[in-house]
Amino acid sequence: METKKIVLIIIFSTSLLFLWDAWIKERERLDNLAADLAVSTENASSQQSKNALPAPGDELISSQSDNTPLPETEGMPLVATPRLLATGEQIKVVTDMVVAEIDTVGGDLRRLELLQHPSSESKDIPYALLQSQASHISVAQSGLIGDGLPNHKTEYKLDSGTRDYTLAADQDKVVVRLVAPEVNGVQVTKIYTFHRGSYVIDVQFEVQNLGEATIRPFAYFQILRDNVPPAGATMMIPTYLGAAIYTENEKFQKIQFSDLDKNKADYPKNADNGWIAMLEHYFVSAWLPQQKTPREFFAKRISDNLYSAGVIVPVSAIEPGQTTSVTMPLYEGPQEQDKLAELAPGLELTVDYGWLTVVAVPLFWLLSFYHEWVGNWGIAIILLTMTVKILFFPLSAAGYRSMARLRLVTPKLQRIQEQYKSDRQQMHQAMMELYKQEKINPMGGCLPILVQIPVFIALFWTLLAAVELRYAPLALWITDLSSPDPYYVLPVLMGISMFVQHRLNPKPTDPIQAKVMQIMPFMFSVFFFFFPAGLVLYSLVNNVLSIAQQWQITRMYGQPTAETITSKKKVKEKRKP
Repeated sequence: METKKIVLIIIFSTSLLFLWDAWIKERERLDNLAADLAVSTENASSQQSKNALPAPGDELISSQSDNTPLPETEGMPLVATPRLLATGEQIKVVTDMVVAEIDTVGGDLRRLELLQHPSSESKDIPYALLQSQASHISVAQSGLIGDGLPNHKTEYKLDSGTRDYTLAADQDKVVVRLVAPEVNGVQVTKIYTFHRGSYVIDVQFEVQNLGEATIRPFAYFQILRDNVPPAGATMMIPTYLGAAIYTENEKFQKIQFSDLDKNKADYPKNADNGWIAMLEHYFVSAWLPQQKTPREFFAKRISDNLYSAGVIVPVSAIEPGQTTSVTMPLYEGPQEQDKLAELAPGLELTVDYGWLTVVAVPLFWLLSFYHEWVGNWGIAIILLTMTVKILFFPLSAAGYRSMARLRLVTPKLQRIQEQYKSDRQQMHQAMMELYKQEKINPMGGCLPILVQIPVFIALFWTLLAAVELRYAPLALWITDLSSPDPYYVLPVLMGISMFVQHRLNPKPTDPIQAKVMQIMPFMFSVFFFFFPAGLVLYSLVNNVLSIAQQWQITRMYGQPTAETITSKKKVKEKRKP
């Protein structure tokens, strides 16, 4: 099989996989937007055990839908009326990193805006990682399991008279205290602690036993989220949205929403280490229990497009007259690998590169190194691409030399095809004899490319997953490397570079294949209209460097004719003794 046919198959196969996955995700998203978005909660179960953690299930969370149909409109399907979570008083917290909103119903963290990360809609609006809207729900909930103990449906009261908290210049943290109604002689206080310069929020339950019997409560902490992709997501660049879990034994695992729909999610339930999270492109919400403490993880489907993932931990036995507390750190922020690695083992794996992690991690390290050096992520991408091309130059040179030699014998190959067009077996035999005579390996131009493919795919995913590229400028009109080029200049230039590269390659002998290769640059240009500018920049630089390499090697090895090469071989044979 000719080199170009193999490369063409690889390109088409990869493109089809991307397009199929993107189409499936977009189809699911559209279906889910038309479905119910209904949320409510039930009281926690009083079932508990002295020797084991309670099993997470319907006793923790459930939902009920308001299925009142909208008035039927001609040409429009009936849909259910969406409902929000029950609300009480809102408490606002402002720090140097976040703007948070806590609701007295359940003491839920209902909204969290990241001040240093703009939204996709506007650079002037902070990104809302948590929110509770009719169109999108993502909230952090927590409560206690036990008879009469407060859960995420309990109405709390403020411990102070203010509903607005701001981190002062001389403060390192802001503390918000919520008090639950006393039940059965048990007084519970829920405490939020926001820290300066950190996306970690400590959620604490302080339990005071004023009764006459020993109690053994458990605490649960969960993220409640729908499957609506974040604003700015595009079907052309599919990214993961769903839960994830990490333990030392099982390592990092995704918990797909689709698996929860089918009740087929397989993940570790009990451990004394690890964390559980909800992931979306660039950002993560994660509960981080202390290491070497017992815990039970859970993840489940609540309704057609609503899911929860969380952890249950013991509070320990509380004797009459005693007070005990349990604290759970909650990370709500960007997927910054270096900082995540410092918070919990394996948390940096939320920046997921799949099976190419071992290649992508050092690529991102090198990208960060270049950024520290030049101070521009766009230039860092150019330098990284150049570095990879230089490292692979020997392989590329071998491939280009093979293609240059192949170009020289193309007229002979065409004559063989014309001569044996009615006998394909004889045609292939004659072609192989020609390759052997000219000492040309027909796979020589393809194998070096195949070796490089995993590295360049890893580089692709490295750039796609880097939250650092959000609103990172290159120059002139390119002000956000994570968004498409607004004027499509980079995609057009990339298409031109692909066309030039095609012209430098040997012309396919198959006329249909030749036509396909001619339109490939235009097809890829259209695809890249929707790609982030950083990815298009990488592809453009890679193509330009490939053209330079290919031109130089073709100039060096492609000048002599096939007859000249043959005559040189004969001279060498005559000189042999």
